[in-house]
Amino acid sequence: MSERVITPRSRGFLFLDSHPAGCERLVQEMWQATPSPTHVPGDAPVALVVGSSAGYGLAAMIAGLARTGIRGIGVCFEKAPTERRTATAGWYRTAATAELARRHGQEMVFLNGDAFSDEMKEQVADLLRQRFGRLDHLIYSVAAPRRTDPETGAAYASVLKPIGEPYRTKTLVFDADGTPEVKEVETPPAKDDDIEQTVAVMGGADWERWVDHLADRGLLADGFTTAALSYIGSPLTDGIYRQGTIGAAKSHLEATARTLDERLDKLVGGRAVTSVNGAAVTQSSTAIPGIALYVGLLRGALGEGMVPPIAQLADLWDQLTGVRPLDTDEDGRVRLDGWELNSAVQAAVTERWESATTETIARLADLDWFHAEVQRLYGFAVPGIDYAAPTTIQVPWPDATS
Repeated sequence: MSERVITPRSRGFLFLDSHPAGCERLVQEMWQATPSPTHVPGDAPVALVVGSSAGYGLAAMIAGLARTGIRGIGVCFEKAPTERRTATAGWYRTAATAELARRHGQEMVFLNGDAFSDEMKEQVADLLRQRFGRLDHLIYSVAAPRRTDPETGAAYASVLKPIGEPYRTKTLVFDADGTPEVKEVETPPAKDDDIEQTVAVMGGADWERWVDHLADRGLLADGFTTAALSYIGSPLTDGIYRQGTIGAAKSHLEATARTLDERLDKLVGGRAVTSVNGAAVTQSSTAIPGIALYVGLLRGALGEGMVPPIAQLADLWDQLTGVRPLDTDEDGRVRLDGWELNSAVQAAVTERWESATTETIARLADLDWFHAEVQRLYGFAVPGIDYAAPTTIQVPWPDATS
């Protein structure tokens, strides 16, 4: 049955279905929220976005299309609809992004498959050779639970754990009725090879492999730039994030950027950077203990002062394409998180964090905003969508030949 009424059903922050019309409207909203175009008509840089269907990768794709006028390829891994279940939200977002690109006369091909595999890298290389020419920009934004190394066949699994000591933190949960509760949770420390496994999945190995694969085939344009999207975050979440297993992976990503930057400078006069983004509600971030509470409190402190992903990625594209100079810190990172890590902002959030209890959370955090943002990840709580009306779930993957 391809048409049905889709209602939000969830387990915690994970939703079991997604809404095609809501996902489509969200993509349209992001396109409309993108700052005015900077590109000259007819001058379309060739770009590859790996991880183009969700979170900051989706923002990179839409900002690249709407502001920078890119053409090229998006790579992601999404599940198709079945007779019983909807597709993943990323499937519907990709279909909507492809349609907007087509309407604006921009050539963008979307490939669905394992970005870690050499088969996908070769498929991209073939498309570049046959259709687009040499690559000007590569955005890498992959958050995954596991990876298989194409060379060795070894399978790795990433974990969210602190290093050295157990980590105890406040966190935000909602019961079945949507009532918020602030509770404490403890996460045991990494053991055995947890750190190495997480670095193998979430570090810079696959990003470097993408660059090497395309460079070896002569597919990098002069002045080629590449950015891997990253996050540092607040001292309030350091123990589970930047000082944990994920932080070890991020440090490896940054070391990879420095290695690639030296290599690309000699090879094509190019650059490689990590881009440190500010906080946002994403499908990945909601899985991290304490992050939901932190982001809700951050919104409570800042309100509309939070900078959305689409604005941050428009800023990154401006720097990568030379609209304004590439601005990096002493570690070679583009910092798009200054608005979040401002000392006054962090002091305000810390004060709220220390006061946060189940009884006080409603006045300290913007819970309505947070709850709606979580639902919007799956196409729900989007204004203007009639959720009581049946909707078609059998939305095809974008045609690569059009």
